[in-house]
Formats: sequence, structure tokens, C-alpha cells
Amino acid sequence: MMKDLEAYVIKFVGLKQGKHQFEYKITDEFFDFFEYDDFNTAEVNITVLLNKKANMLEFSFIAKGYVNLNCDVSTEAYNQAIQNTFELVVKFGDEYNDDNEDLLILPWSDYELNIAHYIYETIVLAIPQKRIHPGVEDGTLNSEILDKLDELQPKAEEDKNEDDIDPRWEDLKKLLND
Repeated sequence: MMKDLEAYVIKFVGLKQGKHQFEYKITDEFFDFFEYDDFNTAEVNITVLLNKKANMLEFSFIAKGYVNLNCDVSTEAYNQAIQNTFELVVKFGDEYNDDNEDLLILPWSDYELNIAHYIYETIVLAIPQKRIHPGVEDGTLNSEILDKLDELQPKAEEDKNEDDIDPRWEDLKKLLND
């Protein structure tokens, strides 16, 4: 499976100083490696901009595309547009350190970097926590689940008549007035 991710390895030692651009098209197969199955399908274009300097690397990850999700309210599938960016600075030191999410320290002996995990995080973090079908928000989605939710929704207070008030509450209100 690591061979599948070889396309996401950037060999920075052979690159000249300056700016470099890499393009990736991410689909559902990419997420199989990470065992991530929160969405049905994905089609995301990733642009990775690398600015190689003498003593560090600056990466910019730009994600644009869509993922097909199931709505949290209606369970209907829909395409969620996503757009996200992520910045990563890579410096060199005595030992590997990724404690800081925006800064990666690689050993001096390293000559390449696998960016697959950073692409994965850029896409996953772009997905909203609450997934609501656009048809639910604007009222155009017809769904059995939505009809059942409307049917089971509690009635508003103004819909109740004063005759519907439990007589025990009336007795308690009299105690307050005395």
C-alpha cells in the first residue's frame, strides 16, 4: 500500500531553490489507505506549492472540489463543496519532530517528504462538522424522514388551548396568588 502513496513523495534534494508546483487529483481510493469512510465519494484537486529555500521548505496546500456526504438530518446523499488551505514549514535539525502542526523538523539526512498525510488532513478538515443537505436548508428536499420529523415535532405553545391545561397546574397557580 505504501507504493500507492509514492506519487505523494516529494524529493526536495534534487530541486533547485525557488518555487515549485505539484498537482494531484484525489478520489475515494486515496482515503482507503487511511481507512476513512465518512463520505461516499470524493473528487478534490490539490495544488501543492513548494518554496525551497537554503535552510527550509515552505509548503502551501490548496484543496478545491467536492465530497459526497450523507446528510445528518435526512440521511440523503449530497455533494458538499470544499475549499481549504494549509501552510507547512519544514526545517532541518538533529531529529524528526512534528509536535507543532504548522512546523515539521526533519533530520539533516532526509532527502524526501511524503505529503499524503498533509493532503488527507487538508481535505478532512474542510468538511463541515454538521452536514446538512442544501434541500433541507431551503425546504426543497422531499424525504420520508423529513415528513416523519415534521409529524413528530412537538406542537408550539400557541397551538394549545387554555382548556388543555392540566387542572393540577391551575391549583398550584392559585397557591401563588394567595
